[in-house]
Amino acid sequence: MDAPQPVVLGPMLRKKELIEKVVDRAGIKKKDAKPVIEAMLAVLGEALTDHREINLPELGRIKVRKEKMLPNGRVMITKIRQPLGSASKKLPDAAE
Repeated sequence: MDAPQPVVLGPMLRKKELIEKVVDRAGIKKKDAKPVIEAMLAVLGEALTDHREINLPELGRIKVRKEKMLPNGRVMITKIRQPLGSASKKLPDAAE
């Protein structure tokens, strides 16, 4: 097995940019997408808080490995396993 390679981080994806990308890709209005995306993020956050494994093929399989409570929040160490080629998959166009 090869040793893990260091990763160069790209710019952080924030909620505003996520909403814009979903709106562009899905071809829907921001006012329609925003509450759905916020609800989805809340459900994902609750699942992680409950230490549930998350399996979303486009994102990968996410497991909480370790957790540490701090005065200002919680630190979770997670493992994300993505199938090869998952990053290149695209949603169908809104017209399809």
